[in-house]
Amino acid sequence: MSSPADPIALGLPHREPFIFIDRVEEVQPGESALCRKTFSAGEPFFRGHFPGDPLVPGVLLTEALAQTAGIAAGQPGMTFRLSAIRAMKFLAPVRPEEEILLRARKVGGVGGMWQFEVAAVVGGRAVAEGMIVLSEARAAAG
Repeated sequence: MSSPADPIALGLPHREPFIFIDRVEEVQPGESALCRKTFSAGEPFFRGHFPGDPLVPGVLLTEALAQTAGIAAGQPGMTFRLSAIRAMKFLAPVRPEEEILLRARKVGGVGGMWQFEVAAVVGGRAVAEGMIVLSEARAAAG
């Protein structure tokens, strides 16, 4: 896929206020995805996460990477849930209004478990990287 796409149209089950992907740049279903996210300075969590020096919480970066991996998994009729964070490093702070490039690449899978190498990049510099595991779950009806 070469043109930007809506993550919900690609099967992401999340909805506002818990969708942390603005757009999908590339996806190779079952293999990899490249997405983008910019957290607005008006997000309520910034008022309490280092007031005066706001940072995007690492847990939200991790969730954005897990959602990117879910898009990479790309299986019709299936949703995926975050099952494990094998490793996650936060290499540099991310500020409000910075565009984050999110990458996920499948590196293995057994049964219904899929392991992804993930990375977040801002301005050409890695800000987070790690390994996460998603597990298959049947999509809810309706």
